[in-house]
Amino acid sequence: MSKSLEAQKAQAEKEICQLQNRQKILLNRIRNEERRARNHRLIVHGAILEGVFPAIIGTESEVVKEFLIEVSHLPGVRELEEKMLETEDKG
Repeated sequence: MSKSLEAQKAQAEKEICQLQNRQKILLNRIRNEERRARNHRLIVHGAILEGVFPAIIGTESEVVKEFLIEVSHLPGVRELEEKMLETEDKG
């Protein structure tokens, strides 16, 4: 193989490596943005939950979970949830 072709091959391999590293950086950036969005959503939802049910402030997580499970079994909750999801899908 001529030196010119070897140099081109080396340059192409270098560019491939650079592009792979750039891809890793972009994938990390995407994951970080998704994690930040999830954290923000969880904080906002938790604040809303505490605003609507102030009694849960300072309560153990398992107790809050049990409370929400019980609330989810109340009559009409499933229909309300389905209605909310339909509204969300439209908007």
